[in-house]
Amino acid sequence: MSQLESEGVEHNSRRQWIKWLVYSLLLLNFAFYLFQEIEIASHALRRGGTLLQWAQEFATTIDELGWFGLLFVFELETYLLSDDAYRKRRVRWSLLLVRLVCYVLLFHTLFARVNGWSDFVGVSQAPGLFDLCQLAGKDISFSSNYIADLITVENCQNFSDSTTYYFLDPTVVTDQRGYEIRQQLTWIDLQDSVTWILVVFLIDLAVRLQNRNIIDQRLTIALLIVRLMYGLLLLHGAFWVYLGHWVWGWDQFLWIAGFWAIEGNLSEWKSEILEDTGGKQ
Repeated sequence: MSQLESEGVEHNSRRQWIKWLVYSLLLLNFAFYLFQEIEIASHALRRGGTLLQWAQEFATTIDELGWFGLLFVFELETYLLSDDAYRKRRVRWSLLLVRLVCYVLLFHTLFARVNGWSDFVGVSQAPGLFDLCQLAGKDISFSSNYIADLITVENCQNFSDSTTYYFLDPTVVTDQRGYEIRQQLTWIDLQDSVTWILVVFLIDLAVRLQNRNIIDQRLTIALLIVRLMYGLLLLHGAFWVYLGHWVWGWDQFLWIAGFWAIEGNLSEWKSEILEDTGGKQ
């Protein structure tokens, strides 16, 4: 083996190690989100709710399941499966079925984000509420920046000195600052969901093009747009970190790294296609 080949093998081994480390960290983040949404739902839906309301409260958990499924499918198609294995009909149909289920989950999340924005637009100032102690002992929580606590006689004066309040849900109230933060976060969540769906569509397109040995300008443009969208997604992550949600920002970075790893698989696969075709695109 030449020195150049040896360096190539070492680089690929290091890249694969980093990729599986990223996937493992994403699983840890998934567990964090699950427990966080259980905590939030325990306040927002303490008195019960519809199936849609419960699904909305666990939108991130459902969303992550969809992303893990797609990441798994892309990893199989771009790295783990041999050409002979992929050509088997049952394999292709199984991957298609998993892909469709994942897209349903992702569009559920988009629907939940749209519904969440619609619900927020309908929020209005609570009439006659000027002091949180008016709500003490009424099974209502104060929430700001997605941190909620039950209002009691003992703590009602500790949350806010505002005289303007809003009911985000029947059992959740916030002040003016909390309202503004929730508005910003709800809008960013909607943008982020749309952007990620566009990213995964373009990566899916790139995978399908390379499955047909098409590696021309169409592939290059699709992946270039994906990288530009990564910039917008990083801005979303930076905003979450600014508001103190560093885990959200960290999760955003990890998912970008995860799909960047898929792009690495595509690049390696492209090199193999060029070798097989003698450099013809």
